[in-house]
Amino acid sequence: MDDRDRARPLVGVLALQGDVREHLAMLRAAGAQAVAVRRPAELHDVDALVIPGGESTTIDKLSHIFDLFEPIKERIAAGMPTLGTCAGMIMLADHLHGGTADQETFGGLDIVVRRNAFGRQIDSFEQELTFVGLEEPLHAVFIRAPWVEKVGAGVEVLAEVAVDAAREGAAGRIVAVRQRNVMATSFHPEIAGDDRVHRFFVDLVREAGPATATETAAQSREQG
Repeated sequence: MDDRDRARPLVGVLALQGDVREHLAMLRAAGAQAVAVRRPAELHDVDALVIPGGESTTIDKLSHIFDLFEPIKERIAAGMPTLGTCAGMIMLADHLHGGTADQETFGGLDIVVRRNAFGRQIDSFEQELTFVGLEEPLHAVFIRAPWVEKVGAGVEVLAEVAVDAAREGAAGRIVAVRQRNVMATSFHPEIAGDDRVHRFFVDLVREAGPATATETAAQSREQG
């Protein structure tokens, strides 16, 4: 990256399902260039990727149909900064509970995630969270959200549901994590009107630098 590119990295949003426009708007507000990614060639050009919410089984199937599954998996393994929200968290988990028998994930986070852990659509809720690195509480929106049941030794917990949560069984559940250049949230930061999670991620992309962003994109282009 030159200085200008480092300041405004190119971040893709996987545009197969979910709140694509909302993520694009948040990333631009956070100081990044942002583009929709639907094809391998578009993935090759980005410095980082956001995997939005939606239906994880559908994202899995569509990513195979559009020939994106293996390229995404390979770039994450090569160090591409990646943010997953809600279903995106499921897609980044190395281990999954509650998925379908043939469901695959991109991996990248040494975590065990339980799909639809907080319940169905009618069980959606909102709560203020303490988020590592943010001075003020973060308003989080949970919609058919997963939670993290277990983290590996290299995973940092960024947020947990408060112990005084009104929802039975939700108190203390892990809802945001980071492992090196990969981070994920159970909730939808793109729809709460607060761009601080996206700013956190864009800063992570800047810190990753050319060795894990631009160079891996060039490497992917050569392989494609």
